[in-house]
Amino acid sequence: MAEGTDSRIPPADPSRPSGPAPDAAATDGAAPGGPATDADYLRRRTLKRGSAGWLLLTGLGVAYVVSGDFSGWNIGLSEGGFGGLAIATLLMGAMYACLVFSLAELSAILPTAGGGYGFARRALGTWGGFLTGTAILIEYILAPAAISIFIGDYVESLNLFGLDAGWPVYLACFAIFIGIHLWGVGEALRFSLVVTAIAVAALLIFAVGAFADFDSGNLNDIPVQEDAFGSNSWLPYGLLGIWAAFPFGMWFFLGVEGVPLAAEEAKDPVRSMPRALSISMAVLALLALITFFAATGARGSAAVQEAGNPLVVALQGDGEPTALSRFVNYAGLAGLVASFFSLIYAGSRQLFALSRAGYLPRFLSLTSSRKAPYLGLLIPGAIGFALAAGSGNGGRMLNVAVFGATISYALMALSHLVLRRREPGLHRPYRTPGGMLTSGVAFVLALSALVATFLVDKDAAFIALGVYVVALAYFAFYSRHRLVAAAPEEEFAALAAAEAELERD
Repeated sequence: MAEGTDSRIPPADPSRPSGPAPDAAATDGAAPGGPATDADYLRRRTLKRGSAGWLLLTGLGVAYVVSGDFSGWNIGLSEGGFGGLAIATLLMGAMYACLVFSLAELSAILPTAGGGYGFARRALGTWGGFLTGTAILIEYILAPAAISIFIGDYVESLNLFGLDAGWPVYLACFAIFIGIHLWGVGEALRFSLVVTAIAVAALLIFAVGAFADFDSGNLNDIPVQEDAFGSNSWLPYGLLGIWAAFPFGMWFFLGVEGVPLAAEEAKDPVRSMPRALSISMAVLALLALITFFAATGARGSAAVQEAGNPLVVALQGDGEPTALSRFVNYAGLAGLVASFFSLIYAGSRQLFALSRAGYLPRFLSLTSSRKAPYLGLLIPGAIGFALAAGSGNGGRMLNVAVFGATISYALMALSHLVLRRREPGLHRPYRTPGGMLTSGVAFVLALSALVATFLVDKDAAFIALGVYVVALAYFAFYSRHRLVAAAPEEEFAALAAAEAELERD
């Protein structure tokens, strides 16, 4: 059983087979001719505990997101203008803040690698757990594939290595960075922290340079669309533009909710998780504020709204590159690497937890001698590389990822609401400020953001729905009958059900 789970959970019974079917685990560590015991099953699926303190976890939270400060958010200016994107960013920032505080409470209750899936499994049952975990996987498998394409674009634009095709860069990204993850989680998180620190420092240096040219008149220089309802100089695309800009306001924060996925590898997760989540969110909010205002105020919203590298455009416009713009351009590559690297980590841990509990094929959760889920890293990496090399459409893949993310946010916020209402006496080492009001706000805003994805890219939303339907069919007809009762999230939920039955009696 995972370190840090509720102490009331009894240890696994070695005499009880893992899962309902005796032959289900036979290929996952069983002795010849017989099923694996719970202890043997979990021994082969153990992560390296105590590898990350609150500082590494905070760095992980920022790393998930930092690439979004360098590019992507600015496209929201084409949907809502400065005012529309500013309001959208404020609302999405509020959604993430409320969600983070809700997750801080949930991660202290159930600090396992399941993260959002584990929370929803406890609150919403097996279907809710699978729905949430699948949505998170869509986000964390598609996003690295998209970011590898952006890294390739950066490498080509900087004329590095003389490459004129993207696929060698995609392959190198997946091969090198998955290799670091296979080496060990401590080494991986320290690498992530260093690259993230470089990217954050570059954003602060950019802001100093850009604010030197700040002009408030540049903020609202996008022409007003007269036929848009409620349009004006601050809302050139009208009130609907605010809603359409929601997905791009999310780019300043997308991914921070993945910190709880490191719970089984954290030092004292009950205390370090809430601390890391809160500090990460504060850092990201500050970076969003200064990046947004500095980039639009220095060169104008119209100039950066469709730029692939808006910070560089903000510094040099159509002029010659400067020393500062070159530095920021290279630092943008560091930001992309940080997010790519950390999102691979998050995807592997969510896949690991779902597989360990039987929701996905069990062999995906096997860990190496260095306690890394090697198949959970290699197989999503191969899928990500194939998607990147085959499509080359990073924007579309990120929109699919955002769709998955918004579903998971709504379900995680709902999980907090359900547990607060159904189990008010549950031991909560950390309590969400504002309680159910906070998670209620997150739930409503997440649903609003989900609808907004259809305003931006209907095709991406329907692609994500198609993937969802296939995954749900697999769960409905196969895996839900083969769940592993000894997995931490399943044992925790089973204990809760037993306690509820005793109370009714």
